[in-house]
Amino acid sequence: MKIITLGEIMLRLSTPDNNRFVQSNSFDVVYGGGEANVAVSLANYGHDAYFVSKLPKHEIGQSAVNELRKYGVHTEHIVRGGDRVGIYFLETGASMRPSKVIYDRANSAIAEADVAEFNFDEIMKDSDWFHFSGITPAISKNGAEITKAACIAAKKHGVKVSCDLNYRKKLWTPQEAQAVMRDLMQYVDVCIGNEEDAKLCLGFEPKANVEAGETDASGYYEIFKQMKEEFGFEIVCSTLRESYSATFNGWKALIYDGNEFYESKRYECNPIIDRVGGGDSFSGGLIHGLLTKETQGEALEFAVAASALKHTIHGDFNLVNEEEVLNLANGDGSGRVQR
Repeated sequence: MKIITLGEIMLRLSTPDNNRFVQSNSFDVVYGGGEANVAVSLANYGHDAYFVSKLPKHEIGQSAVNELRKYGVHTEHIVRGGDRVGIYFLETGASMRPSKVIYDRANSAIAEADVAEFNFDEIMKDSDWFHFSGITPAISKNGAEITKAACIAAKKHGVKVSCDLNYRKKLWTPQEAQAVMRDLMQYVDVCIGNEEDAKLCLGFEPKANVEAGETDASGYYEIFKQMKEEFGFEIVCSTLRESYSATFNGWKALIYDGNEFYESKRYECNPIIDRVGGGDSFSGGLIHGLLTKETQGEALEFAVAASALKHTIHGDFNLVNEEEVLNLANGDGSGRVQR
């Protein structure tokens, strides 16, 4: 399947060994970003995954392109130009100390890109799926315009569209988010998000206290119905995270197609090696599942298993294949050596 993702890939500088920023003399370097992470997952599952963005022509921009190519992602639709690759700094938490992210992404190449630089008619031609997240329209007005143009072209070519709402409070306010995201929802077939995303991006609020560890799926049923009725989504899906500490989370998900609510099995992620990209790995798994599995339940179980495995892998990318995900989804979570 030919799948298009659109967004920003960033340079990630993270403190080693759970160190705090103030005690670190060096940083570990990886590349990643919401939709780029999804593209890598889908390439690992055997799809023709294309990442659309803009990156500078200098060596750091090329390094980001090379990282995507390394994992089989098509990069020919990445426009080259601009001055900056966005950066984010990550301090990985432990126990009761949460992780911390500091962005240095203002004026990045994609944030300052012009919509005219992208031939979305050509990009979407013969594509099967287009995925974006709420991060790309949040980074700048240009980012929002580019995202909308991509959505319009996708629908013109009959391409299925998924969106991970992915609210980021450091990028915009709920009022700004809702003004942009509610408009984009007219193009979306599959809406992915958690309870916070639904509230802050779209104005819906499930009856669940997530900070208190409550993730009763019944609190989401009515809100899913309302979202589907208002925006006409084919599928609404939410991950449900129970955060006991920075290194111990419960993880499951819920999906609704207008006929059936399905709740996945629950995983205990303990210890967490790296939870960054966990939601993106879920999106990649769900897209693959919806394209290849017979039921939405099977698709969801694949997605949840894929994202549970991501919590065990350092970096933004979920470096697992379909067989490994299916082994976990089918019940083998022992972690025994495979010989």
